[in-house]
Amino acid sequence: MDTLIVALFEIGSFGAIVVLVVLGLGIIASMMGIFNFAQGEFVLLGAYTTYVVYSLGLPVFVGMLLAPFIVGAVGLALERLVVRRFYAAPIVAMLGTYALGLIIREVVRGLIGGLYLSVPEPVGGSIDVGTLHFATWRCLIIVITVIVMAGSYALLAYTSFGLRVRASLENPSLARASGISSSVVYSVTFAFGAALAGLAGALIVPVFSLFADLGIRFLIQGFVAVMVGGVGSFAGPVAGASVIGTLSAALPWIMAPVVADVLVFVLAIIFVKFRPRGLVAGRGV
Repeated sequence: MDTLIVALFEIGSFGAIVVLVVLGLGIIASMMGIFNFAQGEFVLLGAYTTYVVYSLGLPVFVGMLLAPFIVGAVGLALERLVVRRFYAAPIVAMLGTYALGLIIREVVRGLIGGLYLSVPEPVGGSIDVGTLHFATWRCLIIVITVIVMAGSYALLAYTSFGLRVRASLENPSLARASGISSSVVYSVTFAFGAALAGLAGALIVPVFSLFADLGIRFLIQGFVAVMVGGVGSFAGPVAGASVIGTLSAALPWIMAPVVADVLVFVLAIIFVKFRPRGLVAGRGV
């Protein structure tokens, strides 16, 4: 029983990271009709930012606080300079984001080489419940993810900016006719999605370490999770991330990790075949 509880805890902490990555990816996909294939590299950039700030002698949590803002600013710049030029051709836009992600990855690889760089957990120790020991930092990852999810939902559902986002999502032509600047909404949305990925990278770097290909796994899982959850709503990406994150973290406990990854993708393909609109289809929050 103790092993099962610990396994569920590990699954929950990993699933929380996938939710952050997929939430940003899903918001961009729902708003703009494109998949941001640089999302995994935004995770990498968040991890690298945290490492750089720590290497300068500052506390780790300072890097974690800065990471989403820096990555969000990078996302905003890339959207304004490159991505927005290809909205009329979604396939080209997706290829463009893939190229941008590749550039980011190779730049980071050039800076750190093939090294695996470690960053300490900002909060060490464990929370003890009887004979069980839960890493404090992993508990905080789950708590932070829940807070970010609640804040993101409140932003989209109860603010004027959220109203503009939902209007642009429901009927872009009518939103523009009503005076809503879709270009501004798209820019902020892309930056927000990038910031969520940067936060995810900052949170996981003490757990997974920093290496050049860190973001690839999360990009693939994020893409699959969005397909399973469905685009067009807040709940869709979260539902897909919960399913894919849980499977990705749970299956390696009972089979080889490589086999587990393949099985996750096969199950996702089968699901999308019979339910192409995803778990939660529809528009709105």
